[in-house]
Amino acid sequence: MTGPLVPFREFVLKVHSRCDLACDHCYVYEHADQSWLTRPKAISDEAISWTARRLAEHATTHALPSVTVILHGGEPLLAGPARLRRVCEELGSALNGIAELDLRIHTNGVQLSPRYLDLFDEFHVRVGISLDGDRAANDRHRRYADGRSSHPMVLRAVDLLREERYRHLDLGLLCTVDIHNDPVAVHDALAALEPPLVDFLLPHATWDDPPPRPDGSPTAYAAWLLTVFDRWTEQGRPMPVRMFASVLSSLSGGPSLTESLGLAPTDLVVIETDGKLEQVDSLKSAYEGAAATGFDVFRNTFDEVAAHPGVRARQLGLAGVSETCRHCPVVRSCGGGLYTHRYRSDDSGGGFDNPSVYSDDLAALIRGIEERTAAATESPAVRSPDALLAAHQDLTRTLLAVVHDTLDGRGGALWDDAWRLAAAVEADTDGADALDAVLAHPYTRTWLVDALADVDAGRGLTEPAAERLAATVAAAAVRARLDLPVPLAYRDGSLHLPTLGTVVLGGPGERGTAVVHPADGGFLVRGTQATPGTEVRIALGEPEGPHWLPVRVLRQAPAPALLLDDLDPLRDCFDAPAAGRLEAEDADAWAHRIAEAWSLLADAVPDQAAEAARTLTTLTPLSTGAAAPGHHGPGALGAGPVTGADELALGLLSGFRRAKLRALGEVTDLYALDGTWDHRTPWGSEHVTFSRLLAETFERAGLGLYDPRFLTGVPEALDMIENAAEVTVDGKQLIAAVRKEISGTRSAAGKNHGMSLSPSGPVANVLASDRKVTFE
Repeated sequence: MTGPLVPFREFVLKVHSRCDLACDHCYVYEHADQSWLTRPKAISDEAISWTARRLAEHATTHALPSVTVILHGGEPLLAGPARLRRVCEELGSALNGIAELDLRIHTNGVQLSPRYLDLFDEFHVRVGISLDGDRAANDRHRRYADGRSSHPMVLRAVDLLREERYRHLDLGLLCTVDIHNDPVAVHDALAALEPPLVDFLLPHATWDDPPPRPDGSPTAYAAWLLTVFDRWTEQGRPMPVRMFASVLSSLSGGPSLTESLGLAPTDLVVIETDGKLEQVDSLKSAYEGAAATGFDVFRNTFDEVAAHPGVRARQLGLAGVSETCRHCPVVRSCGGGLYTHRYRSDDSGGGFDNPSVYSDDLAALIRGIEERTAAATESPAVRSPDALLAAHQDLTRTLLAVVHDTLDGRGGALWDDAWRLAAAVEADTDGADALDAVLAHPYTRTWLVDALADVDAGRGLTEPAAERLAATVAAAAVRARLDLPVPLAYRDGSLHLPTLGTVVLGGPGERGTAVVHPADGGFLVRGTQATPGTEVRIALGEPEGPHWLPVRVLRQAPAPALLLDDLDPLRDCFDAPAAGRLEAEDADAWAHRIAEAWSLLADAVPDQAAEAARTLTTLTPLSTGAAAPGHHGPGALGAGPVTGADELALGLLSGFRRAKLRALGEVTDLYALDGTWDHRTPWGSEHVTFSRLLAETFERAGLGLYDPRFLTGVPEALDMIENAAEVTVDGKQLIAAVRKEISGTRSAAGKNHGMSLSPSGPVANVLASDRKVTFE
């Protein structure tokens, strides 16, 4: 077993080993392991104390911010209020000041009363109740030993939890699936109780003792659950359902939300009433002693249990599932199924090295949910260039908000003044549009990403980062022609206003402060007390002069208007160094070359040329290299010196495709678990990660419409991506769009350019959070 030890964060504490019901599907009493017969009924004081001590020790060793303890049984309420109080007091005292304690209890509910709930309210113990649906469904298995129904008592318990004074303790309902029950009736009965969560559980089964399938269907459980899913959707999803939420999360590239699905390592351990430490309880369904570790709380630490081979086997992710599962497209969502459900005892079975006995059900469930939800869960950014730009505008503002929040008043006077002035700019309609235009400049992202990295690392906000916010606000005020003076600092004798240009106030090395005041179709820059006597008046649109270096705009048809930004201090964010300020004749030459190259693109790939015209805003000359996207911001391309229009056209198209995929990767989840599998590219023998396969395929598909040479292997690569375990709903949507692109008429305008393209790098990680900027 390899990989670092995974600390436990969830602890199932058996406080009582007997039950007041006789459920015939219970893994504790009705399945292979009958060790409950030899355990004490209630947990002892000594076992409670040692458990608390071991919990504190484990939390301290691993600096855990919180631990979850689930009081379990048997039926945990049979332990009685006094014993449960002792448990809560000991655990809370031991973890006080070390980690937050999240206490929960899972019960059949028949003993629940205000006496218990008042105790749970005192110690913040949240309550989950087992209920299999309506009375007919619940009575199929959950009865007293004499055959009486438990349903009325469970409903009474649920009603108690729904009372206002106890509602905050309600964890939700656990429902074990039985395909003999009416799935719609089960759903409606549970939904009518308005639970905060429903967790559907497949009945524990193994290949030795498979689940009942009355009609022999290998996907009967999937069909039952999909009927529930359809009803749940039809009713407006009245409550969260953990199984469905987990599948939807993993299909979108997110994590699994339950141990029974996904590839996340297990972080759960069980403490029995006699203090013995065991693996996940469901293993009792496999064979006698399957859950045993040989450890107990009196002699052993939780780290010793975490290192147990049986525990480590459930922490290996993809390496821990069977060979069959490793090559299955849905393994990222199903994770091979619950470990217990993989067991087979015969010589050919390999113990737990098998697919789940519910393997066909899980695959059908995941594909069924994907088919039903793909259109609703797809990101508009994949379908629409305008939506992609809007998502990036939101991301930029979110990053700005996160920087400001993280600073928490420690940004300094310049930052605070600029933030206050930004509120004034945004309060004006024209000002808000102008501020959006400046924030949309690609190198804004460079500034914010670097600033956030510094603040997160504890280095604080650098002076240039604070100065950039003031310069951004000043540029917006000038663009909107607001009567708003903006103070800012300058260095090296110059003051740069992003998207507009650089004001020269002195020589190299000179620093000072100034006020930018919009006026008369331009702006006035006045030195403050620190730099008295300095005054420069600039008219927007005026040519370059001794005090003003404007950002030039390339305006030669058929190319779109592009900023030729050779001034921004943050433009050096490409793999090749940015070139310095161009001479006027060099800028004119760039305009001519871009127009020639764009003419070729508009003729050969008009759709891509039109999209690029809407999304690209900025071209930065580089000292070397072909056209390429920057590290941040979707609207910029850098390009080195080139001689031919063909070479530049192909370079611009390549750079645009790479920039677009990078932009999509920052606001959508196109794939998950990158680097877990290797993929051989159809155009070479190299094994690459999924992200690189996707990036190269996306780039080559776009280039292939200009020059058919690049389409070699693309259809095969698209098939590989579509069937890969890593691809998400958004990734599949992107592949469908690429298929549509290359299925049309391919232009013959492209020639055998002979250009060698460097493979594109991996798609950037998603940076977005839910925070949106509000200037206050």
